[in-house]
Amino acid sequence: MATGTLTDTYVAALQHDLADVPAEATLVGVVRSPTPWFHAAVDENVPELGPPADVLESIKELEEDFKMQGLCEEGAHNAAWDEAGFGERYRDYLESSAEARSALEDLERRLEAGESLALVCYENTEKKRCHRTILRERLEGRR
Repeated sequence: MATGTLTDTYVAALQHDLADVPAEATLVGVVRSPTPWFHAAVDENVPELGPPADVLESIKELEEDFKMQGLCEEGAHNAAWDEAGFGERYRDYLESSAEARSALEDLERRLEAGESLALVCYENTEKKRCHRTILRERLEGRR
């Protein structure tokens, strides 16, 4: 049975030709509310795999608080991620949401059929923590 490759990147890396993604990979956005320019950079978007709105809001509020305390953007983002329990909450969402489970199963079938996929969102994971990394680990663990 053929198995496709799974990679991930962020949209700015695609736009500036900095992404290390196989040429044949389907660019799959995993953003809940993408901008029009995000849609232009990916082949498709699966909003069901973006973090839920309440989880995103909690991290944004905390991030602003940490910035007011003097942390840089990346530091504030990562501190807010930890404070909000973002990773655990996102993992719980992937397990409890029927829509997210269905979307995961679809990506798994595509990978098993030999399609190469690259997960895409906004965050540069060299500096900031991101749900895309959790999603990739989850897909890799189920294959």
